[in-house]
Amino acid sequence: MKEKVFSEYVITFFVIVLLFASGVKVHSVLTAPKISDWNYHQLQKIDKNKTSFSFIVFGDNKNAVKTFDNLISRLNKEDILFAIDDGDLVYDGDKEKFMFFLNQIKKLNKPLLTVFGNHEARGEGRAAYYELFGPFYYSFTVGKSYFIILDDANERNLDDGQFAWLKNELIASQRFKQRFVFMHVPLYDPRKGEYKRGHSLADMAFAKRLNKLFDKNNVTMLFVSHIHAYYRGVWGKTPYIITGGGGAELAGSDPEHYFYHYIKVAINSSNVVYKVVKLRSPEFELLDRWLHDAWIYIYAFFAINFIDSLLTLALLYLGVYIVFVKKEWLTLNFKKSNKR
Repeated sequence: MKEKVFSEYVITFFVIVLLFASGVKVHSVLTAPKISDWNYHQLQKIDKNKTSFSFIVFGDNKNAVKTFDNLISRLNKEDILFAIDDGDLVYDGDKEKFMFFLNQIKKLNKPLLTVFGNHEARGEGRAAYYELFGPFYYSFTVGKSYFIILDDANERNLDDGQFAWLKNELIASQRFKQRFVFMHVPLYDPRKGEYKRGHSLADMAFAKRLNKLFDKNNVTMLFVSHIHAYYRGVWGKTPYIITGGGGAELAGSDPEHYFYHYIKVAINSSNVVYKVVKLRSPEFELLDRWLHDAWIYIYAFFAINFIDSLLTLALLYLGVYIVFVKKEWLTLNFKKSNKR
């Protein structure tokens, strides 16, 4: 008898799990955003004839909630032409994560362009990203500035087709005054020393090859993220900025580098000015940082999966109620059934 009652509990548990899984899938289908080719449509909103203008770059928001919402609020008050998210828009390639990101940036009153990051590439993310945002690499011009967006989300290199495309783009950009390049994963990791591998491209030979190509074509600034921090320097002859302070957990505690921020770039007829705009960041005591990082993921999980979380709690309550509260009732009914 005990074995039979136990088996019924197991069956009940698995039925609950299956119902929950089905509910998540149905919810995903019903709430799927009616958006495609996002970057193309955002580009149509940008005045391409401007010669003096500002734009903003940030990266690694990775489904953050409070900090990213604050960043969006700040951007809405900035006098800029557009913004670029330099990758890791989401924690992984699950479509619900992309949906959450799209719902967040609906609050932004400026055009926003995206770069494909390694977290977007997880799971089925490459297909989902292409469906929602469009091509993984592209270029555009504004006034006398040329913008090139790359896809190095494999964290190793660029494929041959993209590398050939890049060389042609850099040649075409030579008649422009500024050449800005954006990619998610940096060539090298400045924390490891000069031209060293760390949280950067794994193929060092390719990184050096790409660096030489940028040097040869006088890239004005290379924007990267991936490292959740702020760094600025020069690789070879190519200036770079690492901007990974969009809301994901910070990579360290040195206040010189590890803080939430975005970069405002102002272009006029004589020069280009880069301004680091700091956002509220956690204290640098270790315990405060750990608690903050843990809270990012807990809060984001419930924010992204609000309906699913309610369903989970309801089903768990039902399961506990059946197993513990109605235990005697189930046992009694099984006994009656066996007597018959």
